[in-house]
Amino acid sequence: MVTVTSSPAVIRQDPRRWWALAALVASMLVLGFDMTILNVALPTMAGQLDASTGEQQWMADGYIVVFAALMLPAGLLGDRFGRRRMLITGLGIFLAGSLIGTLVDSVELVVVARAVMGMGGALVMPLAMAVLPALFAPGERTKAIGIVSAASALGAPLGPIVGGWLLDHFWWGSIFLINVPMVAIGITACVFLLPETTDPSPPKVDATSTALTAAGLGTLIYAIIEAPVRGWGDPLILCMLGGAAVLVAALVLRERRQTRPMLDMSLLRNRGFLLNTIAATLVMFVLSGLMFVLPQYLQAVLGHDAFGTGVRMLPMMGGLLVAARGAEPVVRKFGPRAVISAGLVVLAFAAILGSRTTAESGYGFTALWLTVAGLGFGFAVVPSMDSALGALPVERAGSGAGLLLTVRQVGSAVGIALLGSLLSGVYVDRLGSGGVIGTLPDAAADTAGESVVAAHAVAERLGVPGLVDSANEAYVHGMVTVLLVSGIAALVTALLVAALLPKAAPPPGDADMAPRTEDARQ
Repeated sequence: MVTVTSSPAVIRQDPRRWWALAALVASMLVLGFDMTILNVALPTMAGQLDASTGEQQWMADGYIVVFAALMLPAGLLGDRFGRRRMLITGLGIFLAGSLIGTLVDSVELVVVARAVMGMGGALVMPLAMAVLPALFAPGERTKAIGIVSAASALGAPLGPIVGGWLLDHFWWGSIFLINVPMVAIGITACVFLLPETTDPSPPKVDATSTALTAAGLGTLIYAIIEAPVRGWGDPLILCMLGGAAVLVAALVLRERRQTRPMLDMSLLRNRGFLLNTIAATLVMFVLSGLMFVLPQYLQAVLGHDAFGTGVRMLPMMGGLLVAARGAEPVVRKFGPRAVISAGLVVLAFAAILGSRTTAESGYGFTALWLTVAGLGFGFAVVPSMDSALGALPVERAGSGAGLLLTVRQVGSAVGIALLGSLLSGVYVDRLGSGGVIGTLPDAAADTAGESVVAAHAVAERLGVPGLVDSANEAYVHGMVTVLLVSGIAALVTALLVAALLPKAAPPPGDADMAPRTEDARQ
């Protein structure tokens, strides 16, 4: 296989390049699956593994925390050791994590499997985009980027549907098993079809900064998830929060001294980049939180099966895809500041509308505010990411994209941890204030307080009248609180963007800006 370090004109004309693109599409599709497929499985896994809300948060966040911590060094590893080689390595690691997930039978091992998959995903996502210039000439590259982008976006709405169908027909481990054939095909195709590309003068991979990123983020997430159980004033929680602050500060100080930093914090001095990054991160914060709380509402409270739950989450994904596709012409007409602000306002409206949900509300009302929320997500996140990188000089687009993607993943992890913890705290308080819980033995009461799924199991096992209704009401109250907080956060961000964001990003200086703008949509 040829190693490419400059302009690989001959390989770009290789007719196999479209088959190679198909391999990348399969890789990105499976990553898109994994961002959402677990959410619809959590209620089933919670019942079969006796997982509390906090443990469910770790099953979801185990992937995202590792993914976010390793995405920046993953790109550097590809530059140094070869993008094709590291992409195949990433797929292999993801395959190993998926196999572990199919075989385990405990919460702790599921978290381990998800973390291993996060390691693989962190290599696959940036490097799948990095190999495209070696396959396609500039005229074809935009089309190829669009196809890969669509694969990544398509995986998100398909995840809950595929996961729901698998759960209705097989055991919960099948949501991991579905990855195995797709990843195996991707690895085989990459081995035979992709050229090798490297950077002639690659930057050094900073192991210390990578360790500080992973440790700081992991410590923060641990504190947020455990705080509702232990209490925010618990010495361990306070130590964890303090430790996270120290680790993040040490990372920032170290990176500021580097000649070629892995995490270029100086980019945040650019007001346009900073505010657009905040907007994109807030959208991911809210989206991840909603994707965590919604499946349990649809499955446990409304009583739908796993497949029905996945299908009923489509209105949000449909609104998101429609808005993402239609954002570009709207931005051209009104400018990014107006569109991003409007998208955040729509998102805030949807969340506040959703906060009117009660335990007796039907699915029709839920579908309405989910659709509106999806539109708000799409009109906020696509222009904010495009504008974030458009605010930077061309030569800093690479480091800006790395920082933006990393901060977005941090927003996802913190969204699940913080909003999930808020849900857990409100649920326990509301359930505890009801009269039914006081009639249960202490052990059964503690179990019912772990999650709404556990409460249903206790009610069925002990035949306690009223416990299901009490648990459903407590869960909906917690979900409503999450929606209200999300709506307020979106509204505040909309006001900040409208007041402080520059009116328009500087126009592109040359044709090289086009691929960069497309990358921003990943």
